[in-house]
Amino acid sequence: MPRVKRISEVKEILKNKDQVRNIGIIAHVDHGKTTTTDSLLAAAGLLSPALAGKALALDYLEEEQQRQMTIKAANISLYYEMDGKPYVINLIDTPGHVDFSGRVTRALRAIDGAIVVVDSVEGVMTQTETVIRQALAERVRPVLYINKIDRLIKELRLSPEKIQEVISRIVLEVNRLIEMHSEPQYRDAWKVSFQAGTVAMGSSKDRWGFTLQQAQKKGIRFSDIIKAFNEGNIDWLRGNLPLHEAVLEMVVRNHPAPNVAQRYRIPKIWKGDVESEVGKDMIECSDSGIPVMIVTDVKVDPQAGVVATGRLFSGTVRDGDVVKLVGRNINSRVQQVTVYMGPNREIVNELPAGNIPALLGIEDARAGDTISTVDMVPFESLKYVSDPVVTVAIEPKYSRDLPKLVEFLNKLTIEDPTLVTTIRPETGEYLISGMGTLHLEIALTWIQKAGLEVVAGKPIILYRESVLKKGKVFEGKSPNKHNRIYIVVEKLEDEVVDLIRRGELFEEMDRRTIAKILRDHGWDADEARNVWSIDPNGNVFVDMTKGAQYLHETKAYIISGFQRVVQEGPLSGEKVRGMKVMLVNVDLHEDPVHRGLAQIAPATWRAIYASMLTAEPTLLEPIMRIDVKVPQDFMGSVTSIISSKRGRIANVVQSEYVTTVIGEIPAAEAGDLADQMRAATMGKAFWGMEFAAWRPVPASLFEKVVMEIRKRKGMPLKLPTIEDYVEEA
Repeated sequence: MPRVKRISEVKEILKNKDQVRNIGIIAHVDHGKTTTTDSLLAAAGLLSPALAGKALALDYLEEEQQRQMTIKAANISLYYEMDGKPYVINLIDTPGHVDFSGRVTRALRAIDGAIVVVDSVEGVMTQTETVIRQALAERVRPVLYINKIDRLIKELRLSPEKIQEVISRIVLEVNRLIEMHSEPQYRDAWKVSFQAGTVAMGSSKDRWGFTLQQAQKKGIRFSDIIKAFNEGNIDWLRGNLPLHEAVLEMVVRNHPAPNVAQRYRIPKIWKGDVESEVGKDMIECSDSGIPVMIVTDVKVDPQAGVVATGRLFSGTVRDGDVVKLVGRNINSRVQQVTVYMGPNREIVNELPAGNIPALLGIEDARAGDTISTVDMVPFESLKYVSDPVVTVAIEPKYSRDLPKLVEFLNKLTIEDPTLVTTIRPETGEYLISGMGTLHLEIALTWIQKAGLEVVAGKPIILYRESVLKKGKVFEGKSPNKHNRIYIVVEKLEDEVVDLIRRGELFEEMDRRTIAKILRDHGWDADEARNVWSIDPNGNVFVDMTKGAQYLHETKAYIISGFQRVVQEGPLSGEKVRGMKVMLVNVDLHEDPVHRGLAQIAPATWRAIYASMLTAEPTLLEPIMRIDVKVPQDFMGSVTSIISSKRGRIANVVQSEYVTTVIGEIPAAEAGDLADQMRAATMGKAFWGMEFAAWRPVPASLFEKVVMEIRKRKGMPLKLPTIEDYVEEA
């Protein structure tokens, strides 16, 4: 049994950067991340070895234990000795289900290395590719652990040669993804191999595993492992090849210490001047430097309030420090510095750079915030791989619970920024939007656990509105008829929408930087330098007027009209995506009394709506990528199901034991997919889905879908016309 260190001893180790590792475990759902973590916890003396593999210790939420699935990213600090030297490994266990990929995105910002877990039978799945892509985008170095080797031996009864083929194929596939998604300087250096000690394999459930070097050192061959299985001698495997040794040695030897990682990660994830004082402090991971921390996770503790967890890139954070939320003009005092040990926090009072503190007292902190003691360029906003695509309407069963429901929904969205809550004023319903039906199901479970009874509607697919070409110029008149706003809209280039969605083009940017980016993407110089507003859904407002009077005083009111439109398009009140709005002229009253918000905003949104109706307006639906692994006999059934759901097959990859069908289906058609897939394949299909793209609803379904949405929202059951908004000239 390993020695369990007191927190005071662990604090001493944390001061030596070479003995610290910040890592995460990432994988497709149900490939064994949390079971793997259990073995590591047992090795650190934090969990009974008898329970490891079954306890799911980091799945400390009741819903996680029941569903055998990780929902929240859990933090823990592990103590491990290797070659007589002590190490502290700050570990984050992340969700694998695509509905919770926002939590993976946030966790990756805090870590330097990732253990990619792959099920040996299912192989590389949709979400495996997604998390590898996410990790490489953050310059987080991967190593590979191939899990459930026992299934190849016991279930499939493969020969050693066949097992080697399966494993080699997985290594090849992971390296193909690293080749595809990593930057040139890491493409070869970060590929994984048995020879380099960056691949381990084993069985997390049975708590054994090894790297090639460990097996050779102990003189154990693969035939010995098969023999032990056949004789039911699992204890021999655990004793000679303990899983925690394989994984933690792989981490210590191959993942960088924080002071090493920050030299190459900071220039990637921070857009400030690396030659500035704060830039140098972060690159050097300086304990005595300016404190800088990025918040990657926020929890609301009933007793302690907001707990902001994240990566401390420089400086030392102490109890009582006054810090600021950069760019938000909010100062707060750190009440307590703690570290997470699973569901519990240990008080440490202070923590140096390169670690993952959990701070109490920063009540306004949100995921993605930069905390410092100076004004500085904040870290890039955290980017999520998907948009919310499903929503559900809820209302309290008892009206007396409304204040508590509002408070709890606020707590939920603080903890999970990928959950979006809105109020529908006309009905008083609360709408919760998430990444998928499971995401919403879990949110509803949490609401019930809080003692709130709610009535929930059926999950509803979210759409977006857009335009496909350039519309006509329309005049919007203010209600008092004293002001005229002239506007035209057109489709925004897909590549510019992508820049906005990736967080590379955003409202808070310096206007010269925005202009340069847009010129580089083919924009006219005049248009590029006169961008007034960038909406995060992927819309841009441009001022193309010349010498207009009183325009500066009414700018905010015009933008307000634009913001109304992008939140509710004319077709069905859905958000707008991918539209460029151009202000071409204004005729404004000289008296400010006659050109206030109530006059200018309506004139603006009416002109935009009218122009949209002449620009080939369309409804965009969310399309999901689906990746199905199934025995070859059932391949036809799978392709038939996908095709019957307005889907398309992109690729079919056949191997000796399993066939992979890769395709796309509209989210609107995926409601009963699980039941159909299980019935058609006798439960032998494994699949994953992730958001792929927004695409126009087929013309044959367009009016039907628009009317269904309008009916649901209580809107008039007719398509809008230009006359609804302006007087046509």
